[in-house]
Amino acid sequence: MTDKSAQPRVMIFDTTLRDGEQSPGATMTHEEKLEIASLLDEMGVDIIEAGFPIASEGDFAAVTEISKLSKNSTICGLARANFKDIDRCWEAVRHARSPRIHTFIGTSPLHRAIPNLTMDEMAQRIHDTVTHARNLCDNVQWSPMDATRTEHDYLCRVVEIAIKAGASTINIPDTVGYTAPRESADLIRMLLERVPGADGVIFATHCHNDLGMATANALAAVDAGARQIECTINGLGERAGNTALEEVVMAMKVRNDIMPYRTGIDTTKIMNLSRRVSAVSGFAVQFNKAIVGKNAFLHESGIHQDGVLKNVETFEIMRPEDIGLHQKNLTMGKHSGRAALRSKMSELGFDLADNQLNDLFVRFKALADRKKEVYDDDLIALVADEATQDAHDFLQVKRLRVICGTEGPQEAELTLSVDGVEHATDATGDGPVDAAFNAVRAIFPHEAHLQLYQVHAVTAGTDAQATVSIRLEEDGRIATGQSADTDTIVASVKAYVNALNRLIVRRQKTAPDADVKGVNYKDA
Repeated sequence: MTDKSAQPRVMIFDTTLRDGEQSPGATMTHEEKLEIASLLDEMGVDIIEAGFPIASEGDFAAVTEISKLSKNSTICGLARANFKDIDRCWEAVRHARSPRIHTFIGTSPLHRAIPNLTMDEMAQRIHDTVTHARNLCDNVQWSPMDATRTEHDYLCRVVEIAIKAGASTINIPDTVGYTAPRESADLIRMLLERVPGADGVIFATHCHNDLGMATANALAAVDAGARQIECTINGLGERAGNTALEEVVMAMKVRNDIMPYRTGIDTTKIMNLSRRVSAVSGFAVQFNKAIVGKNAFLHESGIHQDGVLKNVETFEIMRPEDIGLHQKNLTMGKHSGRAALRSKMSELGFDLADNQLNDLFVRFKALADRKKEVYDDDLIALVADEATQDAHDFLQVKRLRVICGTEGPQEAELTLSVDGVEHATDATGDGPVDAAFNAVRAIFPHEAHLQLYQVHAVTAGTDAQATVSIRLEEDGRIATGQSADTDTIVASVKAYVNALNRLIVRRQKTAPDADVKGVNYKDA
């Protein structure tokens, strides 16, 4: 039997709170960032990139607090290649048990043209800024942004400069998701062979999924000698996203025969983290997403069902419990008590405090009165819905009544709390959802455009909860919202209001003096 402790260790660098939060609409509150960081720390993530400290006061505060609270992980902050960024980053991460400064600059011809630097001028800046970071912190990571489109000779030159200046980790980003697995491996191999001092540092890989190859590119880089993977939960991130943590970790675990590497990740915590990131970011996980998608362990084909019943390994290459997924899905009803609910939620990966359990129990009882059976996914939707509503409560839905049908106008009567003050109105529209959204706009005028409206049933049956996802855009700011309810119209309005609340957060982040009560706010 293979001794896994003797296998090369691959460090897991999670950037959900930095690159992941840059995904359009994926705003997280301060409290949500602290919660996700705590879960990542507990799961065994080696390095948490907690944010971009100079980007905003909110980012600085979050990185600082995460640095103070982290028990196991190295806490990293991002900084551009200038002293001001690096100083601000160090001010935030210096509180950590194990701090890291991550500084970067774009090295490809396209990116060199942005600051209009010559190759020599950029090389000097890299030397000066990495040296400055190293004088502040023993643990410095350096990244040549757009490395996969940088000339090889120049890439070798600047990597050597960064190593000599004191960087202990060299990250090679595929910033635009351009490369392919063979190229990814060849690039790491080339740097290890050509750059003096390369054997004394850790090479990392940071891949984007624009061509759907992020996971393959990351694993190919590891096979060539990279020993750190930068990734996010659910693959969250800019454009098409980043390498998904759950995919690379489980790939190395399941196919350890051909990828003999080990990580420090407790994989049984993957599912809970996936659900929490989905809830707080407002980005639903697609049903057929690898590892954490709803359909990942479901079988509908008769041949598949028959095979799984006889031997689960005929059509499943990993066990659901390996990622913290429990397949019992035992139903609960209106006669179930608090103890049963606590046990069920613990089984699903949610360790609730007494006050959280009490709040959930009230919502569970209300749902059980409307549904014949309450399934695991119903409970997960309740937890996610409660978390998003509690986190963003500037606007709150208090009452909704809708009249619709084949005759007459579609009407909505709505009472909405705006910063604690209740306002009521009625509106008409082209259908019940349109009428309800018009009522929201009448109470809270705004210029946000609806980019996405999506409904799916949490469980089967006509009494199933509907989960609604909304995406709004206003002046380049994008915000998403989600909500679940057995009434699709109620879920729609709550999701719409949740998206507006997130939009308010984004306004405040980019324009601290914004007037959140209306559309007239100061630009940053």
